[in-house]
Amino acid sequence: MKQIHELGSLFEEVQSQNIMGDGKTFPDCTPNRSLERINRDYLAKKDSEGFNLAEFVAENFTLPKDHETHYKSDPTKSAAQHIHALWDVLTRKPESNTGSLISLPHPYVVPGGRFREIYYWDSYFTMLGLQISDRTDLIQHMVDNFAHLIDTIGYIPNGNRTYYLGRSQPPFFSLMVTLLSESKKDTLTKYLPQLESEYQFWMQGLDLVTESSPAQHRVVKLSDGSILNRYWDENDTPRPESYKEDVELAHHSTQKPKELYRNLRAAAESGWDFSSRWFRDGKSFSTIHTTEIIPVDLNCLLFHLEQVLAEAYRQAGNNSRANDYLQASIKRKKAIRTYCWSDENNFFFDYDFIAQQEKDSFTLAATFPLFFEVATADEALAVEKIIRNQFLKAGGLTTTLEFSGQQWDAPNGWAPLQWIAYKGFLNYGFDEMAHEIKIQWTTTNLKVYANTGKMTEKYDVWNKDGEASGGEYPNQDGFGWTNGVFLAMSSN
Repeated sequence: MKQIHELGSLFEEVQSQNIMGDGKTFPDCTPNRSLERINRDYLAKKDSEGFNLAEFVAENFTLPKDHETHYKSDPTKSAAQHIHALWDVLTRKPESNTGSLISLPHPYVVPGGRFREIYYWDSYFTMLGLQISDRTDLIQHMVDNFAHLIDTIGYIPNGNRTYYLGRSQPPFFSLMVTLLSESKKDTLTKYLPQLESEYQFWMQGLDLVTESSPAQHRVVKLSDGSILNRYWDENDTPRPESYKEDVELAHHSTQKPKELYRNLRAAAESGWDFSSRWFRDGKSFSTIHTTEIIPVDLNCLLFHLEQVLAEAYRQAGNNSRANDYLQASIKRKKAIRTYCWSDENNFFFDYDFIAQQEKDSFTLAATFPLFFEVATADEALAVEKIIRNQFLKAGGLTTTLEFSGQQWDAPNGWAPLQWIAYKGFLNYGFDEMAHEIKIQWTTTNLKVYANTGKMTEKYDVWNKDGEASGGEYPNQDGFGWTNGVFLAMSSN
């Protein structure tokens, strides 16, 4: 079935003229009649005198529902009480295909604001809070929804929208299954087929990589034969939800447009959209080269997936497959430390496999090897020292040290990265550091909640007020992963 983002000149004009004010709104609309008829009418009328594009769109499309706009927080409730009550506000029931929305069989929690659908990596951090709220029912539903997506699409897309097809997001499914297994027996073996399919998606092209052609899809073969992974997207066109921004950037970049669009989409798959960590020069958006980078955090996540697969196969009685995945995880752990650890800078970095050298961007991705216990004790100590001295601010941890104007850079802090660092430092006995992160982050959450009645998507950890900015759209309220991490930290 044709989608709004496939309407050609009608879609391009609406997005280029910013008719909706937010590039995501139009592809989220529902057409009032068949798109073919709407498009025919548009092509017949668009050059006529007095034609008004905004009026035409208003007549032919229904805006997406904004469920949270009717919700008002109760200032007499604590932040925790507010979040417990908010889960139902952020929960969506299954519905039949409407426009670009991909139907899911079970209820699910959305982040909030402009994000009206389920998101992949957001959902793990949301689940941390659902666990504290004793909402195992919703955790189960969301895991089952992701399993459904793997079964029907072959992977978990960025979100359940047709315009997100072609890319995924950081692979947290194995962590979701592990979390659910804490309250449900035989969970690992139940979801073993989907865990296996998830792994095969990320490893697609493994049989095609060679010394002369070292990268295929998301797989990269290094000079010593090691296999690591990168972010990718099957498409090389402007993102429908950010069409205007992508086209405008192409006008300022020396990259070929298709290469630029693929790099933008790959960065969107990373969840860090956008950050100077993906820029070739570390500063200019137009130099983005995500597909040439082996991200340390992605490979730590795949290390965990390999470990979980090994344990799931062991529980299923297949010791041969269990050993295969155990060996794969051991090899990946060694490769992460070989290519992403810098003895010179005592820190974990992404690796540019084209330039064959580490990137020089200091980012919170360096805490993933601590969260997944990939780092040695000495490496963890060195990372802790740098994070404490350079990243720990009054409001929590800054994402990077670079002020680029991108939202995944300074001065912003994000709930998922606070959690990864917090738990990572606890893993290596840095309890005092973990406690400082927890106190400073949750205090910022509480300060903004007291001032606004909202839990927001991100926070300015350098600013005493804590309210963040930067990026392609305004700061959003709701907010799934902030709610989850706040509850998990507060009860930890």
